[in-house]
Amino acid sequence: MSVKYKRVLIKISGEALSGEDLHGVDAAAAERVASQIKEVRDAGVEVAIVVGGGNFFRGRTGGNIDKPTADYMGMLATVMNGLALQDALLTAGCEAKLMTAIEIRDMAEGYSRRRAIEYLQEGQVVIFGCGTGSPFFTTDTAAALRAAEIGADVLLLAKSIDAVYSDDPQINPDAKRYNDLTYMDIINENLKVMDLTAATLCMDAGLKIYVFGFAEDGNLKKVVEGENIGTLIH
Repeated sequence: MSVKYKRVLIKISGEALSGEDLHGVDAAAAERVASQIKEVRDAGVEVAIVVGGGNFFRGRTGGNIDKPTADYMGMLATVMNGLALQDALLTAGCEAKLMTAIEIRDMAEGYSRRRAIEYLQEGQVVIFGCGTGSPFFTTDTAAALRAAEIGADVLLLAKSIDAVYSDDPQINPDAKRYNDLTYMDIINENLKVMDLTAATLCMDAGLKIYVFGFAEDGNLKKVVEGENIGTLIH
């Protein structure tokens, strides 16, 4: 297996771990995710991951919870998903380490850029939890930040949809599919690939973004081999 990217950071939604009901963690779904990750790790790719928490908690949706509190609750949701993914990887025979931006003793190691890079070089998959550790920032921004910090070759956005479109293709059959975009295309056309803070961070860091469908087994392998199955943003 010849790979195009040596070090990648994959942003995975919490729903990717949840199965058909889109809530909580489904063991079979976590196993499928871990299998794809192990496949590319075994090929020599250094893999880091940021996983969302939407399958447990998706921010403030009303009521009396203020925005910072809701964001901290979302961070805890990413830790639950990180623990589940770490366990699935270990069960699959793939060494993994969960690191969190907020210290949570006995469950995860506090984030350290130097240690994260050392783990990657040792062949461990590194999972980043708790987002950036601060409210008002999404896991998209956390993924962009960590990818830039560890010197990833590309930020891989693993989606339920196979590429970037001008509109939701499930609603609008005439939506245009993009194979190649610039950072400014994302910003100017408001394409909803990721939040604008994350997109701007990637642009400032010169970090390439690749959007692809994660539901089909083997797609992650195709991406790291350089097969064009999604949308490249650069």
